[in-house]
Amino acid sequence: MASKDGDPSLGYLTRKDTEVKLPRPTRVKNKTPAPIQITAEQILREARERQEAEIRPPKQKITDPTELADYRLRKRKEFEDLIRRVRWNVSVWIKYAQWEESQKDFNRARSVWERALEVDYRNHTLWLKYAEVEMKNKFINHARNVWDRAVTLLPRVDQLWYKYIHMEEMLGNVAGARQVFERWMSWMPDQQGWLSYIKFELRYNEVERARATYERFVQCHPKVGAWIKYAKFEMKNGEIVRARNVYERAVEKLADEEDAEQLFVAFAEFEERCKETERARCIYKFALDHIPKGRAEDLYRKFVAFEKQYGDKEGIEDAIVGKRRFQYEDEVRKNPLNYDTWFDYIRLEESVGSKGRIREVYERAIANVPPAEEKRYWQRYIYLWINYALYEELDAGDMERTRDVYRECLKLIPHEKFSFAKIWLLAAQFEIRQLNLKGARQILGNAIGKAPKDKIFKKYIEIELQLGNIDRCRKLYEKYLEWAPENCYAWSKYAELERSLSETERARAIFELAITQPALDMPELLWKVFAL
Repeated sequence: MASKDGDPSLGYLTRKDTEVKLPRPTRVKNKTPAPIQITAEQILREARERQEAEIRPPKQKITDPTELADYRLRKRKEFEDLIRRVRWNVSVWIKYAQWEESQKDFNRARSVWERALEVDYRNHTLWLKYAEVEMKNKFINHARNVWDRAVTLLPRVDQLWYKYIHMEEMLGNVAGARQVFERWMSWMPDQQGWLSYIKFELRYNEVERARATYERFVQCHPKVGAWIKYAKFEMKNGEIVRARNVYERAVEKLADEEDAEQLFVAFAEFEERCKETERARCIYKFALDHIPKGRAEDLYRKFVAFEKQYGDKEGIEDAIVGKRRFQYEDEVRKNPLNYDTWFDYIRLEESVGSKGRIREVYERAIANVPPAEEKRYWQRYIYLWINYALYEELDAGDMERTRDVYRECLKLIPHEKFSFAKIWLLAAQFEIRQLNLKGARQILGNAIGKAPKDKIFKKYIEIELQLGNIDRCRKLYEKYLEWAPENCYAWSKYAELERSLSETERARAIFELAITQPALDMPELLWKVFAL
């Protein structure tokens, strides 16, 4: 009966009724170890001793032909019934055929194999077992017939071809084996198939045939590994000219492949073995120029080892530079915005002294513009441009390129957000060194117009003062004070200029105008100078 206090969700049973009652654990009073301990080994041994003997059917002895015929009939009926039930089970067919073989009834065995193949001719295990039975019982023509049908129906199963060829070879039928190989090669198998054919020809000292097969092999599989094997074959036979020709053909066809590095290393090592060190060096250099840096790690290592063994001091240094160049290339590929790596890379190229390479690295470096228009991201980057311009002016001596570098740099900087006074001043000073005063004034005028800074005003005024252009200095001071009226330094310097020109009244007027300004950054400095 359900209680009135029961929960409807629990079928009107109380919580107490639904609790699972577990048996109370028995307490062990005596926890001391038993005097006789039983091991797992003892338990297993006892279980084995008590196991009953397996029931096996009694051995049947057949004494006359009638009993044998009955036994065969019964066994065949069992197999046929089993086949009717599990027609697709290949192992049943194999057992049936093998049983017929054990009874020496080969025609019946063949019949079973043929019926099995009608069910599943794509199962290559059936073909293998069938042919093995024929070979084991020395029915060679039957076996040949089975292999022929198998390779015709399943030409992509390599094992069938191998077994067929092996049988012909064991029989001493070399021409027949070669014929089978030719049939197989017409299907363009994988590399192992071709190499097996070549080994077969070499076993019978048919070097010319092996060479012809190698030619077909590299046409079918134009891979680096195939060409290297061909060249090594020629080298093994002492045909150095032929081997070199193979390598040269391979380079022509596969120089742009991904694994071309392996080909160049093998070619260079071949020339090294032939004592042609200059040829080997040329191959290494050609490879280093053509293979992308990311794929040439092993090549660089081999080249450095080669130069250490055969090269002079200059060659060794060149190889080491190449290795370091590879390291820098790897670093800038991973993080192109790491400007410190670019500086190190440029320094390396400058130590070598190749103008073309130096310019190329500079151009690649300055192409990596900082992603954000914030000055802190540009502070390291801008030195790439400065170093580039100084290199063109001082080392390369190309003034037009220097001018172009400064122009492009100033064009690139977002002056409305931030600017660099250093670049403006360096560009102007370069023009002064080229005696192009008009160009320098134009640059500094643009600087004041686009991104006025204290440094630019001071330097521009200093230049004009050195040239004795007092009116220009006055105009620049006026522009300076118009841009920064609270700058006491500018007021005092303007007044000092007038005083140095004995223009006392003008100086006094400047000071009076300065002290009327609503805000000044250092008024005490101004009063101190005014009082003097």
